[in-house]
Amino acid sequence: MPSIIIVGSSNTDMVITAPRIPAPGETILGGSFMVAPGGKGANQAVAAARLGADVTFVARIGMDMFGDEALRHYSEDGINTQYIVRDSEAPSGIAMIMVDEKGENAISVASGANMHLMPEDVDLAEQGICTADIMVLQLEVPYETVVHAVTQANQAGVPIILNPAPARTLDAELLQQIDYLTPNEVEAELLTGIQVVDDTTAAEAAQSLLETGVGTVIITLGAQGAWWATEHSSGLILGKTVTAVDTTAAGDAFNGGLAVAIAEERALTEAIQFACCTGALSVTGIGAQPSLPFRAAVDTLYDSCNPIKA
Repeated sequence: MPSIIIVGSSNTDMVITAPRIPAPGETILGGSFMVAPGGKGANQAVAAARLGADVTFVARIGMDMFGDEALRHYSEDGINTQYIVRDSEAPSGIAMIMVDEKGENAISVASGANMHLMPEDVDLAEQGICTADIMVLQLEVPYETVVHAVTQANQAGVPIILNPAPARTLDAELLQQIDYLTPNEVEAELLTGIQVVDDTTAAEAAQSLLETGVGTVIITLGAQGAWWATEHSSGLILGKTVTAVDTTAAGDAFNGGLAVAIAEERALTEAIQFACCTGALSVTGIGAQPSLPFRAAVDTLYDSCNPIKA
């Protein structure tokens, strides 16, 4: 069983579905509402756990009902929660999510306790880091904590996946320590200045990121799949056609699937295709964690995935 440690955010998502996302100052009636566990770190942890990994999650949550519910959900998915800190000074993170009839979304986050996750909290998880096959990080917690976690993983010889979301600039010193960088088109553009609109521009952006010292770049392209590049080779992994209901957490599902497949020592292209299948299945349901698929479903879809485009 692959061992994965994830350092990141935990939120509760409040989701409203409507025919379209309202413009500023506009009110749209007739939507539906649900509350679901979310947060990029938590989503990736749940995704990996449902795919059969032994997952340890490092996070901060409030001393409130949202934190209580989050812990209950993590336990149900078999996630090791011993390094999740309860914060008495800040509430649990909350995300307000609007989803339109095409499955596209707009999200606003009140980070709460997530922004109190400190390097010292990562230090408490030293044993979990040292015994992990891979570490996964995102950017919904303080940047200094991400940098510290990367340093700790490097010192332990643990490979690192950094999902640079939400989009922000990154220091060259950090990028040089990343084994797998997984931006989407928007994040890749912010990091490189190259607008990613097709295979050619994806390749240009990936090459630019490789030149910063990143080991492997994987640019997720939504339904189109993912463009990958290493120092010696590159290519497009085609996406799987599905009916999208809600794209929330699709990127998190991808990263969870990628972490599991890499920890299982699959070839890179196979790992990315497995991740694409995980992401594709996640958009067929509403809500972040409720939509994350289990291993049997991903294996079935993986067996029928489109062939790899050279």
